[in-house]
Amino acid sequence: MKKTININGELIDLSTPRVMGIVNITPDSFYSGSRKQSQGEIVARCRQILDEGGTMIDIGAQSTAPGSPFLTAKEEAERLMPALKTIRNAFPYAILSVDTFHADVAKQSAEEFGVNIINDISGGLFDDRMFGVMGKLNIPYILMHMRGVPQTMQQLTSYDNFIQDIFFYFSERKARLNLLGVNDVIIDPGFGFSKTLEQNYELMAYLKYFHIFDEPILVGISRKSMIYKLLGSSPEESLNGTSALNTVALLSGAAILRVHDVKEAVECVKIVEKLTGFEK
Repeated sequence: MKKTININGELIDLSTPRVMGIVNITPDSFYSGSRKQSQGEIVARCRQILDEGGTMIDIGAQSTAPGSPFLTAKEEAERLMPALKTIRNAFPYAILSVDTFHADVAKQSAEEFGVNIINDISGGLFDDRMFGVMGKLNIPYILMHMRGVPQTMQQLTSYDNFIQDIFFYFSERKARLNLLGVNDVIIDPGFGFSKTLEQNYELMAYLKYFHIFDEPILVGISRKSMIYKLLGSSPEESLNGTSALNTVALLSGAAILRVHDVKEAVECVKIVEKLTGFEK
């Protein structure tokens, strides 16, 4: 499996998994502890991510919680660009990822603020210009699996063959990206998106087979409903379950963990690296 991504001409080694910390500049993220809106809160959150061992910062201005309204590209940019300016001024060399499905937002983020990675929950399906823009930007692209939109995705969980359908999706979308010159594709199976609780755990059980795409795998299960609904708790009570599943993901070959709780995820990486070191 590919173990590097190109960030500004430098190959970033993923043979030891990396932790990507989440910064939500939204008023309605599903996990209230992740909402950061003032400049001071945003800078403090980014500093916390880096101090706790995170090596990537993922900034999102659009909530993907079911029922959240979609922002236009203009609305998203108005919320996102001031935050990116603040972050870049405070952390000029940080690896920044922007969570957007708007091609214009991706382009502006990369060209004006040197954003290093685009994280698109729609896999290019919400904006048909996204793949072409990514081919010109020449930065890594996180390709996620989902169906429908966040408002409808939980009604779209019927598959002919669940795992095979997802594999076909990634094969087709990745081939399109490669043809357009996107060389650094990161695969995100899309836990929690258009999948039932049962399907989310089936997906985790089959995660080790995603190595067939020869691309780094990103796993984002932090405090999601697949944890708290199974355990009868809440997002606020789901840190222990998150750490358990992050450990399973690492043992199955995940190269990037996208999380709210960076320190705990970094500890998962250290423990798994120590454990698997005896097998090398």
